[in-house]
Amino acid sequence: MQWQTSRFKIDLTVPRVMGIVNLTPDSFFDGGQYNQVSSALQRCEQLLKDGADMLDLGGESSRPGAQPLGTEDELARILPVVRQAVHLGVPISVDTYKPRVMQAALDLGADIINDIWALRWHDPTSAADPASPTGQQVIAAHPTCGICLMHMHLQPQTMQLQPMQGHVLAQVLLFLEQSAQCLQALRVDASRIAIDPGIGFGKTPDQNFELLTHQRALLSAGHALVVGWSRKSSLSTMTTPSAPPLAAHERLVPSVVASLLAVQKGVHVVRVHDVKETVQALKVLASTRA
Repeated sequence: MQWQTSRFKIDLTVPRVMGIVNLTPDSFFDGGQYNQVSSALQRCEQLLKDGADMLDLGGESSRPGAQPLGTEDELARILPVVRQAVHLGVPISVDTYKPRVMQAALDLGADIINDIWALRWHDPTSAADPASPTGQQVIAAHPTCGICLMHMHLQPQTMQLQPMQGHVLAQVLLFLEQSAQCLQALRVDASRIAIDPGIGFGKTPDQNFELLTHQRALLSAGHALVVGWSRKSSLSTMTTPSAPPLAAHERLVPSVVASLLAVQKGVHVVRVHDVKETVQALKVLASTRA
């Protein structure tokens, strides 16, 4: 399988590591560390040295309870870094749900749009501008860019207050299949589309681990599969059920283990903060597959 993106066809016959670069002051793990252009680019370069296959740049926190960021503010955070990151020689993903940010990033040469809303978000101000494109239109108008469609229950402000009910796997799979089908109806080739079950986005710890246990079912959608377990709070809940929960900076080992399990169950791309440790672990895993 290959993932077609703006400038690269990513070979997914081996698992790939997507390094997270948060350009935010308030992300749950490393917010504020890379919210200057210089520090963000240093982070990009370090992750590549550590073995990242691609980079994911995000300008707005999607942690539970995070408040939305205005489009102009997100553009100011993202674009200066994208402008330089596209020269690093690897696929550059931009984590955004706003059509204007998508378009601006793609215009600068970004390869992938990683959308937690799966292109469902509508700009409340767009009614005043009927010509304003939707996220689907932005992606469909581009000839080759990659898109990652993620499942999220409700929205960051409410998702953990009212988590999903019922059979999580069936609901997530149906949503992702329908989201991909909507894009394909707009003549977006299936090879451009990746899907992400959205670990932690409106799901209980048990539901998150149900998705991991039965992850292979998601492969039936026929698209590249991306998963992000890195530093998620569910890892703390399962590793210390009768003790104080692990803080985000204490979740390295569970994060790497979850990524390895995801790869063993067929995931194509793991999205992680800890690139070096994940790459090392994947090399050990690969050595057992000879």
